[in-house]
Amino acid sequence: MDAEYPAFEPPLCSELKHLCKRLQEAYRELKEDLTPFRDDRYYRLAPMRLYTLSKHHFVLVFVVFFVCFGLTVFVGIRGPKVIQTSAANISLNNSKKLKPIQIFSKPLSTYNQQLWLTCVVELDQSKETSIQTTFTMTVKVDGVAQDGTTKFIHNKVHNRTRTLTCAEKCAEIIVAHLSYLNYTKYTVTVGFEHLKRPIKEMNFTWKTYDPAFSHLEIWFRFVFVVLTFIVTCLFAHSLRKFSMRDWGIEQKWMSILLPLLLLYNDPFFPLSFLVNSWFPGMLDDLFQSVFLCALLLFWLCVYHGIRVQGERKCLTFYLPKFFIVGLLWLASVTLGIWQTVNELHDPMYQYRVDTGNFQGMKVFFMVVAAVYILYLLFLIVRACSELGHMPYVDLRLKFLTALTFAVLVISIVILYLRFGAQVLQDNFVAELSTHYQNYILFREDVRHTA
Repeated sequence: MDAEYPAFEPPLCSELKHLCKRLQEAYRELKEDLTPFRDDRYYRLAPMRLYTLSKHHFVLVFVVFFVCFGLTVFVGIRGPKVIQTSAANISLNNSKKLKPIQIFSKPLSTYNQQLWLTCVVELDQSKETSIQTTFTMTVKVDGVAQDGTTKFIHNKVHNRTRTLTCAEKCAEIIVAHLSYLNYTKYTVTVGFEHLKRPIKEMNFTWKTYDPAFSHLEIWFRFVFVVLTFIVTCLFAHSLRKFSMRDWGIEQKWMSILLPLLLLYNDPFFPLSFLVNSWFPGMLDDLFQSVFLCALLLFWLCVYHGIRVQGERKCLTFYLPKFFIVGLLWLASVTLGIWQTVNELHDPMYQYRVDTGNFQGMKVFFMVVAAVYILYLLFLIVRACSELGHMPYVDLRLKFLTALTFAVLVISIVILYLRFGAQVLQDNFVAELSTHYQNYILFREDVRHTA
């Protein structure tokens, strides 16, 4: 009879046993989370659609990617040219060649965005003669308001030393550049001093952004802002049920890159046409540089972090990567601010004038970029060699590497088509001497110079 009834257990002992069991389970979960290399750790990550894709789905993903890219290229090629020109040919004789010349622009709007005045000198000499001479050019810029009143832009005459290089024909000279337009018309007074060469003709050309291109750019940015916002919301909705601790490193970085991509497309871009200020343009450059450097940092962190599933210490894991990418970001932002500030005070300013500092910044940027590339290649090779045969991880590595390779190939091809063999020469900063043919080349150039 006694065996049929269980022994009496005090409530306190029962509670203690239950508490010990819960503590043991919590300890096992914590130990499992801190274990760096546990194969089943990958199974407990928040689910990725990548794991459920077949080979046909992978092919379809890349086909859709290239089709979308091809559509943007087609729209860019068929769209308007970026730069529109209006020439003002002025014939000079020897008695007038050193007198200041007044040049009047056509009516402008904020959709013209920026204004350049260029000059091509034709010397009265044989075509086979090659010369290189320096002279002093003076420039005074006046703005003409809608009521016809004339106002000074800088209220003084600027002068710079320019070099005239001629082979079969003389190279184009950028006389002045205005980074934003405050007035409907401009008058530029140009003077040439110490130019001791017989001049046959001077061809002055106004160059601005085509208003049709500005409208296309507004619509492009608006469409991509809306699409990026929708994708960001869908991504956040898909991961709402999972703890951030169980997110993969790619998912964590996507939660950072998508908002930065929203800023990269610049929802504040229409302010450039509503506010006559340099600030919207500077803000656009800042957003682009932040996103591109975040993308560079993403590649480093993913290829390294996919091997380190445990605790990623800030000092040893993140600090070296932030240091390398931070130097790239600092160089690009410093160069952009440096050029913008100088152009605001002097319409004749060009980065070529301050050659020493520019060459130093260029060498610094190239050295840091080379260190970044070597570090990234090291992380890729090590990740593929250590994790290439692990379940799920090999699929993530292959997909990430294939997509990264596709992006790099497309970027290199566009860079070559854009700059040719001189990609590493004087095109480090985008200038008007390299002509944009369509919207696609312009957007890619902005991405690489930001």
